[in-house]
Amino acid sequence: MDSNNKKQTLLQNLPGVDHILEIAQAQPFFENIPKTVLVPSIRSVIEDLRTGILDGSLDMTEKSLSDTQVLENVKKRAREAMTPKLLRTINATGVIVHTNLGRSLLADAAVENLTAISNRYSNLEFDLSVGKRGSRYSCVEDILCEISGAEAGMVVNNNAGAVLLCLETIAREQKVIVSRGELVEIGGSFRIPDVMTKSGAILKEVGTTNRTHLKDYENAVENDTGLFLKVHKSNYSVVGFSAEVSLKEMVELGAKYHIPVMEDLGSGTFIDFSKYGMIKEPTVQESVATGADVVTFSGDKLLGGPQAGIIVGKKEILDKIKQNPITRALRIDKLTLAALESTLRLYRDEEKAVKAIPTLCMLTLPVEKIKKKANRLFKMLEKIKDQRLNIKLMSFSSMAGGGALPLLNLPSKCLCIRIKGISANSIEKLMRKNSPPIIGRIEEDQYIMDLRTIQDDELSIITEAFKSLLDTDG
Repeated sequence: MDSNNKKQTLLQNLPGVDHILEIAQAQPFFENIPKTVLVPSIRSVIEDLRTGILDGSLDMTEKSLSDTQVLENVKKRAREAMTPKLLRTINATGVIVHTNLGRSLLADAAVENLTAISNRYSNLEFDLSVGKRGSRYSCVEDILCEISGAEAGMVVNNNAGAVLLCLETIAREQKVIVSRGELVEIGGSFRIPDVMTKSGAILKEVGTTNRTHLKDYENAVENDTGLFLKVHKSNYSVVGFSAEVSLKEMVELGAKYHIPVMEDLGSGTFIDFSKYGMIKEPTVQESVATGADVVTFSGDKLLGGPQAGIIVGKKEILDKIKQNPITRALRIDKLTLAALESTLRLYRDEEKAVKAIPTLCMLTLPVEKIKKKANRLFKMLEKIKDQRLNIKLMSFSSMAGGGALPLLNLPSKCLCIRIKGISANSIEKLMRKNSPPIIGRIEEDQYIMDLRTIQDDELSIITEAFKSLLDTDG
């Protein structure tokens, strides 16, 4: 039979959608599959088969078009459609605040409070003391002020929103003076100049990329100057011949000309990481203590809470920000508030916070403890007893991630995996297809798992994933 005749025969043997639907509805597997999922799954499978026949990309026989085989393909397609797109993953990359993997893990206390609030009514905007409508920010404002030392505080959906809201409120149609070296772009193409344009404020660059002096700010002051803005260089650092003006100096200059001063910390932190042998990062408390009128920072990242944009500062300015109509478009929901409040409360005791907040715990985790965890996983993988599996315990560096602490390299311990007959790229792909997906990295043709970001209860999952991989390939 020539090629064209074979194609025609295979096309004629393709089952119809209604036929497969009738058979599927009689099988227990499809009882809980909605028809809105089942029918498109059947159509998709049949269309793929038709395409494969016509372009010759699939080597098919009449058996591959049987009802049994088609139903198996439909089951797989329906199962994929019914599986949530947002999945739990295992982070073996060593990047602690991994933006692509959901950034910070929540503390147990935050998860418990989130669960309690999510499936019951709450006093989100109800003042229990007077029995009338209240503010949704009241549950976090007091604790924010307590920790930071600020006069007032509020929260929006993310830090980009916080910056936009502050600029629009304080300096719309006025000039905002910023050092050229601080006009940063961070992940997702978030650029300070672009945000400023959207806010209606007018950008006034001063200084050079590597050096900006106080006189640059002072010489740029005009009648329509509305704000001095300092932006923390979250994801890069200028080294060598460089100079920048401190926040304290800017506050003093602002007082001289009656111009408010705002600092965008980006990945804000309440913890002085230098006490734990890391690079010094400005804390929110330090920025507030300088007298800055407004300080903005993220609720996740180094803070270790849910995604949110936090604004603290002088009450007079915060009151204006709260009254801005844009605030409603940027407000956070009850779930974020529940998780954030619980996270903030942990900061009342720094020692407790470092242990209870996963991001802080991973950042400060001693390399000796990481080595013990790596040895446990090493022994678990060895017990698979497959001669193709080659495991090495090696020293690498972890990263903070999330655009924070760009110069920080945290010493860590990693397992480097080679499997005879399987490339490192194939191992990475197969681990990524595991349930739950395991995300590692590849270096020097090795699949590498950094134990700093792997949780204790994930070791057995990783072991089972490799056992399954080796069993399947064997």
